[in-house]
Amino acid sequence: MSRQLISRNADLKALEEGGYEVAVKNGHLVISNVPYVNANCEVKLGTLVSVLQMNGGETMTPSDHKAYFVGEHPCDPDGKTLESIRHSSRRQTLGKDITVDHMFSAKPKEGYRDYEHKMATYVEMIASSARKIDPTADARTYVVANSDEPDPVFNYQDTASTRAGIGGLSEKLAMNKVAIVGLGGTGSYVLDLLAKTPIRELHLIDGDDFLQHNAFRSPGAPSIETLRGRNKKVDYFSALYAPMRKGIVPYPVYLDASNADLLDEMDFVFVCVDSGIAKRPAVERLEEQGIPFIDVGMGIEMGDDALVGVLRVTLSTAERREPLRRRVGMGEAEIDEAYATNIQVADLNALNATLAVLRWKKLVGFYADFEGEHSSNYTIDGNMINNMDRLDDDKEN
Repeated sequence: MSRQLISRNADLKALEEGGYEVAVKNGHLVISNVPYVNANCEVKLGTLVSVLQMNGGETMTPSDHKAYFVGEHPCDPDGKTLESIRHSSRRQTLGKDITVDHMFSAKPKEGYRDYEHKMATYVEMIASSARKIDPTADARTYVVANSDEPDPVFNYQDTASTRAGIGGLSEKLAMNKVAIVGLGGTGSYVLDLLAKTPIRELHLIDGDDFLQHNAFRSPGAPSIETLRGRNKKVDYFSALYAPMRKGIVPYPVYLDASNADLLDEMDFVFVCVDSGIAKRPAVERLEEQGIPFIDVGMGIEMGDDALVGVLRVTLSTAERREPLRRRVGMGEAEIDEAYATNIQVADLNALNATLAVLRWKKLVGFYADFEGEHSSNYTIDGNMINNMDRLDDDKEN
């Protein structure tokens, strides 16, 4: 994909045709083997990196004038730091195989026209000092660089992570296989959030058809023709997210004891079904296989003149299964009655899903996780989140 990006964008193509070793990696533009002078007046080779802003596969005018560098801080021929581009020095990971040492800041009065202008300008500011020591020092090697991963998850670059400078953190989310059991209101919003992470395969398990009431509590805006098609939920959602990403695997079945082995190869699972009896096959199989998972639930009922209730998120890991067993019923009688009647609570579905995905991201280290809670409840009235089964709770007991 990256070679295609370079060939169809005039500014990137001009850099490559100009002889620079240019590559696109994890949403960043990278030029390798840029000569520079270090503090000992030696000529070395470093790597220049810039966030690459794109839209629809086309480069945009750079709004960020900063750049990053891998190597020692470039100096002038006398070994003095180039203060004209200096911003800060800190080793940080921007994405897979991109760990930088310095940030530069040099902004022309009119800004940078495009990425050829930006990168060539930075290269010249760095390499001109090297040429004064070694006249053959030149970043234009005419070597074609390797570019990006061969089989990316997304059909276009994740520029949101690169713009925010969290490409390295996003790598923590790059599990191989994650499953969602149940694509009702909450499960469909879980899918919406996970589809935007670098998980390689998302396995969807649900035997239901996608019907009109589903349209009002799930992401997207299906047409009446789509609803008349009575597609399976897993097929509808697979098609919905296919333009954005690869690796969505649909299973149009209800999970039970006969097919619970569908979960055996998963790295993580979200259980998003409403009844206790429907949860049981998934929970028992996941515990047997030592697979971590999150179970979600709602308890919604009509109050005097408004809905009241609680949203629950419970984490179960191989090291700690007891909180889920204590808080989640799995008998025939355990069902969130109001939720099961398809009350239109898309906002609560979305919030329940968001809390579940947040908990998963805390588990893998994307977000800080100081309390280590295994269960939390959000209460609509009062707007409160109560964390339970925390690490400190175990110490106190």
